[in-house]
Amino acid sequence: MEANTIINPLVRKFRDIRKRSENICQPLEIEDYVVQPIVDVSPPKWHLGHTTWFFETFILIPNFPSYEVFDDQYNFVFNSYYETIGARVIRTDRGNLSRPSVSDIYRYRAYVDEKMTEFLNSHHMNDSILPLLELGLNHEQQHQELLITDIKYILGHNPLFPIYKKEIKNTHKTTVEKRMLRFSEGIYEIGFEGLGFCFDNELNRHKVYLHDFGISNRLVTNREYLEFMESGGYSDFRYWHSDGWNWVKENKVKSPLYWHKIDGKWMCYTLGGLEEIDPDGELCHVNFYEASAYASWKGMRLPTEQEWEVASPHFEWGKRWEWTNSAYLPYPGFKKEAGAVGEYNGKFMVNQMVLRGASVATPPGHSRDTYRNFFQPDLKWQFTGIRLAK
Repeated sequence: MEANTIINPLVRKFRDIRKRSENICQPLEIEDYVVQPIVDVSPPKWHLGHTTWFFETFILIPNFPSYEVFDDQYNFVFNSYYETIGARVIRTDRGNLSRPSVSDIYRYRAYVDEKMTEFLNSHHMNDSILPLLELGLNHEQQHQELLITDIKYILGHNPLFPIYKKEIKNTHKTTVEKRMLRFSEGIYEIGFEGLGFCFDNELNRHKVYLHDFGISNRLVTNREYLEFMESGGYSDFRYWHSDGWNWVKENKVKSPLYWHKIDGKWMCYTLGGLEEIDPDGELCHVNFYEASAYASWKGMRLPTEQEWEVASPHFEWGKRWEWTNSAYLPYPGFKKEAGAVGEYNGKFMVNQMVLRGASVATPPGHSRDTYRNFFQPDLKWQFTGIRLAK
């Protein structure tokens, strides 16, 4: 088995990615695996089970004749949103599942990993299955980022502010001198093109017309956002969308997520524990409403996703998911695949805003300048930040 693993690059890649998910969970206590503070945050053990279910359901069951399902009930437990696959536990109830246990899920992962290794080394594996395998691996990498963000939310809402990893240091500082990059009006091309993996929402490459625009060469810092807060930005309706202003009032919001005013100092929960805000650090954990309000306060705006992609080769990106002023919609010629795979992105193309780039939580090799992330405008538990445009 080990000799085949070394020889077969698909097996090596599969095992490396699968192992990373478990490494992310390694610092957790057993109790941490089950917590679901809000609907948007899934328990870590659910992520581990769901990503395993994906390979079992979409690759092993239909393509490996000798495969025996690990547990018939797991399809109900670990199906996320695939209507084609059948009934499932509703999202809000994932934290109520004390069973299957964490040890059960790790046994499930080991079982499926072994069967996937057998399958990838067998004659049943062929080129027609490669796109689905690549989708499954990228799907697991998406959940690795969600694992980190969900773990931070779980621990960050524990009143003891427990440390995830002691060695983690919050060293994301902006050292670049701020300036505006200028781009002339004209016709540009955006969208994925070439070899390698991309999600269906990155297709097809197409032309866009852009007017003259400027975009900042760096992200907004904590110091700059503090100026907005201290000037009364959260109490002045003029800077906010109507929905955003209602969100501020209903939730009594006064700062980014994880910020706490303690003994006159702004503190922030990080994966390394509670720390004093670093003024030069890149702002993190703001939603679209906050990003847009800050831009309005500065007399500027958020870039569109088209502007962001055109300008992205000219600035550093990848530390924060960057809000754009673009609604999440299909590109010209977008085609939704048949069956369950077709439910992956297309069904979410309503009431969401596009984020571009990547974040410090994004797995290695999982970012590109055509990647289209998307969330509802009120969500901010992801590692989100602000880049200004005008």
